[in-house]
Amino acid sequence: MRRLKKILKITIPILGLLFLGLCIFLYSLTPVYEGENDLKNLSEKVNVYYDNYGIPHIYGATEKDAIRTLGYVHAQDRLWQMELLRRIGAGELSEIFGEDLVETDKLFLALGIDDYSKKTVANLDPNSDYVKLAEAYLDGVNQFMEEGPTPVEFYLTGVDKRPFTLKDIHNTIGYMAFSFAMAHKTDPLLSNIKNKLGAAYLQDLSIDTEPTSTYIKNYDPLKDTLQLNLASKLASALEKLPVPQFEGSNSWVLSPDKTKNGAVILANDPHIGFSQPTVWYEAHLSTPTYKKYGYHLAGVPFPLLAHNRQLAYGLTMFENDDVDFYYEETNPQDTTEYKTENGWKKYTYKEKVIKVKGEDDVKFTLKFTRHGAVLNGLAASVAGESPVTISWIYTQVDNKLLSALYGMSHSESMSTFKRHLRDLHAPGLNIMYGDADGNVAWWATAKLYTMPDSTNTKLILNGVSGEQERGDFLDFSENPHAENPPWEFVYSANNQPDTINGRFFPGYYLPENRAKRIEQLLKPKNDWDKESVSKMITDITSSVDPMVAKNMSKNIDISNLTDDDIKLLDKLTNWDGSATTSSIESSIYQRWVFFMLKNTFKDELGDELFKQLLTTHFHKRLIAPLVSNKASIWWDNVSTTKVETADDVFQASFVDALTSLKTQFGTNTDVWTWGKIHTLEHEHPIGKVASLRKYFNVGPFPVNGTKEVINNMGFTYSGDSVYRVTSGPSTRRIIDFSDIENSISILPTGQSGSPFSSHYNDQAKMYLKGEFRKMMMNKEEIIATKKSLLVFKPEDK
Repeated sequence: MRRLKKILKITIPILGLLFLGLCIFLYSLTPVYEGENDLKNLSEKVNVYYDNYGIPHIYGATEKDAIRTLGYVHAQDRLWQMELLRRIGAGELSEIFGEDLVETDKLFLALGIDDYSKKTVANLDPNSDYVKLAEAYLDGVNQFMEEGPTPVEFYLTGVDKRPFTLKDIHNTIGYMAFSFAMAHKTDPLLSNIKNKLGAAYLQDLSIDTEPTSTYIKNYDPLKDTLQLNLASKLASALEKLPVPQFEGSNSWVLSPDKTKNGAVILANDPHIGFSQPTVWYEAHLSTPTYKKYGYHLAGVPFPLLAHNRQLAYGLTMFENDDVDFYYEETNPQDTTEYKTENGWKKYTYKEKVIKVKGEDDVKFTLKFTRHGAVLNGLAASVAGESPVTISWIYTQVDNKLLSALYGMSHSESMSTFKRHLRDLHAPGLNIMYGDADGNVAWWATAKLYTMPDSTNTKLILNGVSGEQERGDFLDFSENPHAENPPWEFVYSANNQPDTINGRFFPGYYLPENRAKRIEQLLKPKNDWDKESVSKMITDITSSVDPMVAKNMSKNIDISNLTDDDIKLLDKLTNWDGSATTSSIESSIYQRWVFFMLKNTFKDELGDELFKQLLTTHFHKRLIAPLVSNKASIWWDNVSTTKVETADDVFQASFVDALTSLKTQFGTNTDVWTWGKIHTLEHEHPIGKVASLRKYFNVGPFPVNGTKEVINNMGFTYSGDSVYRVTSGPSTRRIIDFSDIENSISILPTGQSGSPFSSHYNDQAKMYLKGEFRKMMMNKEEIIATKKSLLVFKPEDK
């Protein structure tokens, strides 16, 4: 006993010291929001006032001082996120996450983002203002990396830190550009359907322009067979990404005649895959020559969304088609050559090396034609006799994106702002604009081009004949746009723009659901204010889903349904389309639609193609028109002798949906609420480790909304009992020029990416409730209400 006491006397203090040491170590990893720091190459002192949500308000004597400081404070909250984003385009994820990410790295190396970034940086003018500011930002990032605490993720993964460069900025922008594209999910799938089933099966998939759809209207005041495994491989490679992909977005801008106070109001909520940390980093910079409240991507110095007292801008996805796939033909006599309309031409080759955590390096050779990289052979899952190349406009013209972002953020008038948009060649964006002078505008930005007549760019093209090659680039003035239209507002919801010069532009547009609801709400009302717009941006009512439910309900045979089942059917026919967490109708409707899709398409497509169908935008577009089209070729189940009708499919799918819900919840339908099925968890890459999930992930929470309502909470249909929300509003911003200092916004979780920061998840519950916080711009108010002050001094003063 005495010996045990002696051992305890020794071990307990040691354990206590170890625990204390661990606590001190973890505390040392917390971002520092107050005190004083020396910062290299500052000309004068910079004050950073942190508000109650950890937003830095940076006041400097020069813009270079302010942006250098931005780099430092951005890195202390988001260094791990910066590290991941710069690695994607460079094909360096396997170095962190191991061999599971090798195929993903190969895909991004084949896209050529890293090579394109190297070329872009080599051609930059080092004396240009935007390059000097970008380098100042990087200096701030790198000084934090050298001197500040190392984020815990670096310890957990064993990643070594290395300085950030201009190439890293461009690689991050390149990843953003590709994550906006949809062709990689769509073109191989549609080609498979055509090759497997015939062209007739493409007719009812809503892949082309819908003649009765809600279009974004233009207004100018000056005028008025590929193998299945390619699609599977591309989808699986992108699914493994440890960071979010860009999905969609809403935005509208109201002219003074539409608002209560006679000033422009801009609303914007970009839809991006949910993640922890959230995508955007907010920062307010103020100098004598530059003042802007902006939203930044990790590692990018200039904001993509921003406002000041003079103007505001936001973005949504244009959804234009800027990726094409081509079949190629190898010379059977010389496998180093491929066929063109002018004869055989030599493939070009690039040797690549991927570092893999815990494994030997992976060395492989990329092969290129005039169109782009050959995808065959990048992995065992991509096979087939005919080489297939991927041609992406992003890497094929001069890259002026960083200059364009700089120009947009430094513009103080509509004409100056517009001038920089022509340099946004990819990704395709809808840029939404409003200003203090009463102007409202929308411009679709992208490098648009012509294609030969009768060329369907949503199928894999003929790369041999020369008859399906891209034509001339259009002048930016020919892009869809609207400037100060007479209907007094502009909007975009990723839907199809109307024609311009008699031409529709091919794309992967989302259905009209959100657009129809936005127009429905905006048109009749002329007294909008900040409060009513904030209510609209969280709207959860679909203008289309009730119509779909009624169309499927029309001819349901109730003779084999129970009284409770009939009551549920009646509820659906009287449903207003609202998707609250307490809604029973939403649970039944979404389960019914899933089984309708499954019972319609799976017999022809099989498991894998059906799964891929559910990841595309066009599957959302096809639901409403398909349900109205009783003559579609898809209704018949090819695996039975009977010829099924649409009503047969609706009936069977309704029974399947109810059976599924009864199995999940029991027969008491009062508990079939949407919030039990529809949940949101903000996942951190480290949170994929089960034991670390609760420390890094935020949630899960039951959440209002659903796919394709204004409060767009996206999920993928599946047979699972829970619909896990994967994408939605990455911020909600409302800029009111009648009261600019009280404009409002919200982030899905918090400002900081450090799990030890108080701002890691302090906005999560507000976001779920549809609440907002001020985006403060008044210096006196910022100082009076600050949570802390962090001062940066020149190193030699």
